[in-house]
Amino acid sequence: MARASMLRHSASGASRDVVGPEPETQVRAKYYRSWHLAGDESSFKVTEFEWTMIRFYEAFSRCVSTIGALTVDADIKFSEHLILHVIRMQDRPKNSTTIARMINRDDIPNIQYSLRKLEAANLIEKTKETSGKTFAYAVTELGARVTDEYAAIRSEVLLENLGTIGSFDAQITKMTQLLGVMTGIYEKAARNSATFSKDD
Repeated sequence: MARASMLRHSASGASRDVVGPEPETQVRAKYYRSWHLAGDESSFKVTEFEWTMIRFYEAFSRCVSTIGALTVDADIKFSEHLILHVIRMQDRPKNSTTIARMINRDDIPNIQYSLRKLEAANLIEKTKETSGKTFAYAVTELGARVTDEYAAIRSEVLLENLGTIGSFDAQITKMTQLLGVMTGIYEKAARNSATFSKDD
């Protein structure tokens, strides 16, 4: 914790200690006052959260892509790896709409492009759904081996390190709950902003 700055002050032949604001507080206030996304302490904290999430997302995507590259000999990108694991989840076939809903995406054409890449790599296969109008996707035998190998490597290089964090299970449960609430708030903000016009 930053120690309070001390100023020696002399008056009428006596000296006294005057305690000023903590340097960290001074720097932080100057920092957010000059940033268009952080006009006060609360907006500063929200902006710090957002940038931390951006950095986390980039680190997460690199981790997924790097581990994934060890398991499959094909041009499979981060988004395809995610979709592959979603399809494997619960070992139940899923259509593109369900996949999009599970990862909170609305760009169905891009998801369908990723599905075609995974199918071409023989990691998934599609079948007609019972309605006969849409296709569902399931992992192939190769896809199952790839995702099993990914899980093993992930456990060794990631989960073992996370286990060194004190009270990790409790902390990540709270973070997961908070991020779930924050996701809903950001979704609401996106819906509300859609009603604005540039002329407002």
